[in-house]
Amino acid sequence: MSNQDWVIATVSTPVGGMWLVADAEGVVEAGWARLEPPPVREARASARPETLAVAERAVEELALYFAGRLQSFTVPLVPRGTPFQMAVWASLRAIPFGARVSYRDIANAVGRPRAVRAVGQANRANPLPVFIPCHRVVGADGRLVGYAGDAVDLKSWLLHHEARVLRALAVP
Repeated sequence: MSNQDWVIATVSTPVGGMWLVADAEGVVEAGWARLEPPPVREARASARPETLAVAERAVEELALYFAGRLQSFTVPLVPRGTPFQMAVWASLRAIPFGARVSYRDIANAVGRPRAVRAVGQANRANPLPVFIPCHRVVGADGRLVGYAGDAVDLKSWLLHHEARVLRALAVP
């Protein structure tokens, strides 16, 4: 990411503030303000209009998600990681809204059935929480384990939020 063309935006959510970093290609990083501060970047005069547009779209989509009006993000995402992490994150993006899968399911999906712990580490390293829905991954027994620095309350809230949205949509 060029130090000359990035934007850091903040978003207020029902469970606390989030921040995100975008460049002209897409959203590069995001995080929960209560768990980690946004990354420090060199000062710059101004971002290009396309970078501002990516950041604005990401903020808008997060707001729609938390309002229960968006189930799938369309803003471009540009996570950076190892090939294994990228494969795990791609599998996470394929988990349907409101669904829950196990770490073993993801390990199988990436063709590494014995790499359950490595999947857990890739989840922990997810640079785009909510956008890449690592909160939808649970323990083999269905328990909520590990999320964003052990903030399982955030994971629980996100899963309950998605279940509420799906229930509301199912009401005739």
